[in-house]
Amino acid sequence: MQKLYTYKNGFSEAFRHLRTQLEPIELWFRSKDKISAVENVIERIYHHHDDALCEFTEKFDNVRLSSDNIAVSKDELKAAYEQIERSMIDSIQLAIENVTKYQQHIKVYQQDVLKQAGVELRTWYQPIERVGICVPGASAPLPSTVIMSAVPAKVAGVKEIAIVSPPRHKGSIHPLILACCYMLDITEVYRIGGAQAVAALAIGTETIKPVHKIVGPGNIYVQLAKKILFGAVDIDSFAGPSEIVVLADEAANPKFVAADLLGQAEHDPGSGILVTDSESLAQAVEREIDNLLKELPRAEQAKRCLEEYGALIIADNIDSAIDVVNKLAPEHLSIQTENFEQTISKCKTAGAIFAGPYTSEALGDYVAGPSHVLPTGGTAKFFSPLNVMDFIRHTSVIRYDKDALAKVYPAIKNFTEAEQLIAHQKSASIRLE
Repeated sequence: MQKLYTYKNGFSEAFRHLRTQLEPIELWFRSKDKISAVENVIERIYHHHDDALCEFTEKFDNVRLSSDNIAVSKDELKAAYEQIERSMIDSIQLAIENVTKYQQHIKVYQQDVLKQAGVELRTWYQPIERVGICVPGASAPLPSTVIMSAVPAKVAGVKEIAIVSPPRHKGSIHPLILACCYMLDITEVYRIGGAQAVAALAIGTETIKPVHKIVGPGNIYVQLAKKILFGAVDIDSFAGPSEIVVLADEAANPKFVAADLLGQAEHDPGSGILVTDSESLAQAVEREIDNLLKELPRAEQAKRCLEEYGALIIADNIDSAIDVVNKLAPEHLSIQTENFEQTISKCKTAGAIFAGPYTSEALGDYVAGPSHVLPTGGTAKFFSPLNVMDFIRHTSVIRYDKDALAKVYPAIKNFTEAEQLIAHQKSASIRLE
């Protein structure tokens, strides 16, 4: 891992490079060669629909599909559920219950009304009608992504949820993912992935009806497709590799810190960064990383990711360390300082904060309740975690009587004349004749 130092007069050039290498603009520029490939996929889906979808699935996933078997049947969903061990079913159910409870708690759905003489203004909240969810299925199944994306949508009241996941398990979708769908009563599941799945959700094919919003993680091709199609559909974000920043002082347990850093690095790609005011802790964490790597099945990938995207950042003091964290705006922030409750209030930018030595980041990934679909690459400065309100749209409802219109008409007249939009003015004045 890189060992970087911060100084009172600013951050080193090495730190500046680290801060930008995973940000969306950098990812976008590094992906220019892939953009034309994704645009080609989108264009072919637009013109050839299911045929193109099957063509790309065979090309990229080595699975031959036809229009008849793009969709997973209800019998297949039930069969997948029945083959999962009871302990795993119980774990999925626990996660569903906790995420449901949290999302219900934060849901805002009241009909706000502002009334004054002759005027009524209110906000009408409605769930998005139809949503698509991308669930990765590459090196390992991610049933947790189904839960963390679909449960907020269901709590919002979304009527139609379509799941797409690549057929990387014996020519179909992994049974764990299908079992999650069955338990959530999601019956619209398609064995497709990549940019072609995003395009099919956005544009529609003979088999797949277009959705209004697409959420969920995926590789750079999935993210580019979402970004290109944004506007035709809504999306959650343009997401990069998973990341964690651990903010710690000398009171932290170096084993805990090392485990947290490796937990994100094993995503491959994934980033793990320690920010501390204690050089002795940084040295101890380095030793613990070496020890823990010996126990990991993905040790080679995790080690490479820490070497490429990880760092041990040593600040002059804890306030300087917090400044670093706020500039990084990480997806996951683990605070392992002696006075972590005081530290939390100073950390202004993070997708999710894990407070205290025993709050493992894995809690957020699986069972705590908040969604693990989080802003990455510094976008926590302006994005929030995926939640129930992302699946609810609101409409302004405006009602004026004649007297109220007459009262504000002079202002309308001034604006319409200044903007040379006389028909606009007429639409108001004609009502006062």
